[in-house]
Amino acid sequence: MKWYPWLRPAYEQLVANHQAGRGHHALLVHALPGMGDDALIYAISRWLMCQQPDGQKSCGKCRACQLMQAQTHPDYYLPEPEKGKAALGIDAVREVTEKLYDRARLGGAKVVWLKDAEQLTEAAANALLKTLEEPPENTWFMLGCRNPDRLPATLRSRCLYWHLSPPEDRWSEAWLARECDAPQPQRIAALRLTGGAPAAALALLQQAAWPQRQGLAEHLEQAVNNRDALMLLPDLHHDDVSMRLHWLAALLLDALKCGQGAGAYITHVDLIAHSQLLAASLSVSTLQSMLTMLLRCREQLASVAGLNRELMLTELLLNWEQVWRNGSPLPHAHF
Repeated sequence: MKWYPWLRPAYEQLVANHQAGRGHHALLVHALPGMGDDALIYAISRWLMCQQPDGQKSCGKCRACQLMQAQTHPDYYLPEPEKGKAALGIDAVREVTEKLYDRARLGGAKVVWLKDAEQLTEAAANALLKTLEEPPENTWFMLGCRNPDRLPATLRSRCLYWHLSPPEDRWSEAWLARECDAPQPQRIAALRLTGGAPAAALALLQQAAWPQRQGLAEHLEQAVNNRDALMLLPDLHHDDVSMRLHWLAALLLDALKCGQGAGAYITHVDLIAHSQLLAASLSVSTLQSMLTMLLRCREQLASVAGLNRELMLTELLLNWEQVWRNGSPLPHAHF
């Protein structure tokens, strides 16, 4: 598992808490995708499991370290949803928690790692809550999450909340410059599109779809000039529609920023000319209406199963055309 330099301060502080006897039995790590929270949790788990830790480092030589490296440690539990299911049910949680009350196979710590705590069903979260209230001795829970607000408040209250915040932009950009040869404006754009998470930005820069971002900006400009929004349908109707809608939303926001004299804060810094042209072609109210409709469409596609993606995108683009023709936003009830 790849280690990232920005994880060290969090790792050292959390391990120091354990060394001082203040380690919390349940750690909830909140992080953006691409921040390396899985590497952080794994490193802390290895240190807790290690039979001969060297200060804040696991020795890497003891039996526990060897089993952790081989992913076969009998006291290390990673409950996951059943194959084909997105939720982690109560049976999987009960199966793990029942084992926690037995003696540790290696006589040391026991660790339970829930990589995505948001996958817990309500029943599973309640079952876990009972164990968190009275945890077995020398047992540690590690929970990862993207949106803590989606977790039950009772579950959050039993955990030590830790927000793994993105590093400063200059450090992130310097790391990206070492990892790839993308031009600086593209590195900055990738970081801003991923909320400042360096590893996610690197993955974005390496995706085959990344060069198509400029084509999307060009086609949006052409669609506005021709008043033909359906020109964008081939650009958006893909399996990675969420990412493309995210790019498009950022382009509209950039145009709003340019129109308000905040061009220094745009996301697509390498596509600023397109944002300036959009700001000159469309009014602020029109851009706001387009953005509102886009965000609603993206949310529905992401949260409602079974929707016809092509029909949803077509409706979005036709609504844009109506806004362009009318020269004013659609009524709120129409959104």
